[in-house]
Parts: sequence; C-alpha cells; structure tokens
Amino acid sequence: MKSKSRASATGCVPCRFAAIGAAVVALAGSFAYAAGWLTPSRLTTYRIIDQFQANAGAHAGYRRNHAKGLCVEGYFDSNGSAASITRAQVFAPGRTPIIGRFAIPGGNPSAPDASVPVRSFALLFTQQNGEQWRTAMNSTPVFAVRTPEQFYQQLVAAQPDSHTGKPDPAKLKAFNAANPETQPFQQWVKAHPASSGLANAAYYSINAFRFIDASGNAHAVRWSVEPETPYAPVDPQEKNDPDFLSKQLDEQLKHGNVRWHLIVTLANAGDPTNDATLQWPADRQRIDAGTVVLERSAPQSDGVCRDVNFDPTVLPDGIRTSDDPLLAARSAAYAVSYQRRTREEALHGAPSISQP
Repeated sequence: MKSKSRASATGCVPCRFAAIGAAVVALAGSFAYAAGWLTPSRLTTYRIIDQFQANAGAHAGYRRNHAKGLCVEGYFDSNGSAASITRAQVFAPGRTPIIGRFAIPGGNPSAPDASVPVRSFALLFTQQNGEQWRTAMNSTPVFAVRTPEQFYQQLVAAQPDSHTGKPDPAKLKAFNAANPETQPFQQWVKAHPASSGLANAAYYSINAFRFIDASGNAHAVRWSVEPETPYAPVDPQEKNDPDFLSKQLDEQLKHGNVRWHLIVTLANAGDPTNDATLQWPADRQRIDAGTVVLERSAPQSDGVCRDVNFDPTVLPDGIRTSDDPLLAARSAAYAVSYQRRTREEALHGAPSISQP
C-alpha cells in the first residue's frame, strides 16, 4: 500500500505541472484579451492611452491626460446637511483633510494655460476611519461624449496632422456631425467663457453616483464645488503668460484661503444617470453640504498630489458608482496612465521639467 501510494503521488507530478501550466496559459490569455492583443479591433484601455500619447507626444513620467497640474492641500468642513442621504463619514459634521490637483486637459505638460477652455479639479478626502473618497471634476457640467467608444473616436479625430501640428478641422467637424451628443457640451462652452483663474471657477462631477443612507436607500446624485470668489472671464493680457493659472492661485493663497461650497444635486425619478452629456433640470434639489477650503499649493513635481491616482471610483462606504459607462472606462484609463508614468519614474527618475 505504501509503495502504491508513493507511485500514485509521483505519477501525479506531471499532472500537477500540466494543470499549473494550463492555469498560467489561461491567465496569460486573459491578460492578452484585456490588452487587445488577441482581438486588435476591440477597443481597450491601452488603445485609449496610446491615442492620448499619439496626440500629445511622449512625455515620460507625466499623466497621459491632464499632464500639466498643480498640487493643493486643505480640508473639507462638512455642515452635516447631506448626512441624511449618505452614511459616508465625510458628510458627518466636522473637518476632513483633503489633497487635490488642478490641471488642464491634454498630455503636454508644457501646454499654455489658455490653450484649452476647460480646467479640472481633483480631490482626495481621507476619512477618520481610513477610507478615501476621490473625485475628478471638470469645469463643465456635461461631458462631450456618452460612451468610451465615442471618447476614443473623438481622440482619433483630434490627432494633430503631421504637417500642421494641429487637429484637422474637417475630421473634428465630421466627428461632431456623426455624434450629435456633443452639442450640449459645445453649446455650454460657447456660452460660458473660461474663468480668469482656478479659484473663481465651478467644477462638476460630470458623472452620476449613488449616495446610500443609513437605512440602505440609494439616492442618485451629482455634485459640484461652487466658488466663493466671484467669476470673471479671462483677461486677454493673462493669456500671454503660459502659466498664469498656477501663478495666480499661488498669489491668492499667500493672502488667505480660497473656498468652494460642495453642492450635492439629487435626481428625480427618470433623470438619466448613464449619460454624462445631459444635465438634469435646474429645479432639482440642491444641498449645500459644506465648504472645501484650500490652504496651500505646491508644484506637482514634489507636491503631495504627484503620486496620486485620482480614480473617481475610489469611494467610501455610503457612496457608489452609477450605471454610467464612462466611470469604469475612466478608472481603467487612470490605472494604465498611472502604471506607465510611475514605471517611467522608476526607470529614469522623476520628470526633469519643473512644471506646476
């Protein structure tokens, strides 16, 4: 019996190796499929990030989008008004420390601030229980496209021409004509000139989320941060300085904190939660949940935001994602961008360009 048992055991060794080998092949196959190697016509996160690089060029160590940015620190002072619709600790009365990042769209870390009409504001809230809430907001309340596929097609249409170095207007026009969902975004940007600074702009979650209250009930919401500093349009003279946004914010913070009110907007039944190109009606309930306060800023080259992936699906208990298809795509794209830039930093060191 003992001899037979030993023979059985030794006889299974090749079987075990074969099983392990099969598992490795299956795992490798799943990665290859996710990367699109086996299905090159399928849209993948890697193709989206590759297209960002094709549009902006190679800038090792930087984010593939929103490459030019500025780190900030401060706190969120919750007044408790939103605690009835979410059990997230960040909305209980009291202060929560935050770190954040302002940026402009695009993969060029040297782009002039006035080259685009949109700005972004990302925040990371760290609750007392250790959970985090990360949100990445834009200065427009709607997004230009509804699906990841449209987003990729828009990037392709915007790829600079090799001769002019600029996007082909005919390709962009054709894309917009084939995708009328872009019209609300275009109309909003035309009607709302960019603000003169970072501190006097409002920023929006774009996507819908779900707040979960203490009883487990879900509430469809979007949020925004609305500035206490009065809005003013960009002065033409400011556009001559490629870094006027960061310089202006640095100067403002020397004279005191800057503040925004965090506004939570609740959807009514039937309001779309899966389409970021559509605004909800203006009469929806709005809750002023507290104040976002910034105390200091620092260049992103060595600021606290440098190594943060502001993935908008990193959420604490009490906040969940909605059915918006852009959320999963954003999360995946942020992860690939983060992996590439941190790998480049590990291999070659941090970016040498001292951009804000």
